[in-house]
Amino acid sequence: MNPLLLAILGPTASGKSALAMRVAEQSKGEVINCDAMQMIRYLEVGTAKPSREERLRVPHHLYDIVDPDERYSAGRYVVDARRVCREITGRGHLPIVVGGTGLYLRVLLDGIFAGPARSEEIRARLRNIASRKGSSYLHRILERKDPKAALKIEEKDLIRLVRALEVCFVTGEPISALHGQKEPLKGYSVLKLGLDMPRQDLYDRINRRVEKMFESGLLEEVEALIEKGYRPAAKGFEAIGYRYAVAVLRGEMRGVEAIELTQRDTRRYAKRQLTWFRKEEDVEWISGPGESLKAGEAAMALLGGMVE
Repeated sequence: MNPLLLAILGPTASGKSALAMRVAEQSKGEVINCDAMQMIRYLEVGTAKPSREERLRVPHHLYDIVDPDERYSAGRYVVDARRVCREITGRGHLPIVVGGTGLYLRVLLDGIFAGPARSEEIRARLRNIASRKGSSYLHRILERKDPKAALKIEEKDLIRLVRALEVCFVTGEPISALHGQKEPLKGYSVLKLGLDMPRQDLYDRINRRVEKMFESGLLEEVEALIEKGYRPAAKGFEAIGYRYAVAVLRGEMRGVEAIELTQRDTRRYAKRQLTWFRKEEDVEWISGPGESLKAGEAAMALLGGMVE
């Protein structure tokens, strides 16, 4: 029988980390991070990373592995996460992948094609076109170059539009054709658990979390990062709330406004996450937050059913 791999997914603030901790402690599990921003060093307050105490209780992997000004790709995540999965199963433990970056989970399980290296020149040209004519114009170009890819990429998804067109121009081949070269994860029985709850309950949790972020020292954390020499344009400052914190420190925005905008952006992000995860196949959805007794019991029952 193939070893198990558990993936816990869901929107931000739904309690994924809490559920992962409970399952890990009851099933000899080790947690593998699947959240892009939690991989960045020095970002603590605004990314809701597991606490030091939690990391001592249960082994955690792929946290704090890149600097705030360092780029980390989905391709690199595939290599790192699959290596950690093998190491964990080699110890006879359960790998538990947890986080809200849906793309990383998808490439971990489905693989990623070996596409060309980034071309900053092509990307800059495409972004310039989008700024002048809109991302819908790039989408129409993609419809001509790669109709299959255009069907799967939304007009507003500028990042994926630019990458798809970049691949077309660099390789002369459509990205949809190259996707057929992906190498799916093999040798595991995968159980995907999704956390869901009434939308207003989730939004209330998000609002409280953001308030706590600012109360717990988000501004001080950002100020310390700037003093370390990291510029506001660094990748790490793309985490929700960090750019608003920079604006507050510069006197360009009041703290109350920064909190409200961070709450709004986080709610919108959660909505996009749910849309993404709803498209995932074979997800066992659990109602309620991850900290609840009901969620923990449901997760252990489903995990037990896989073992049997």
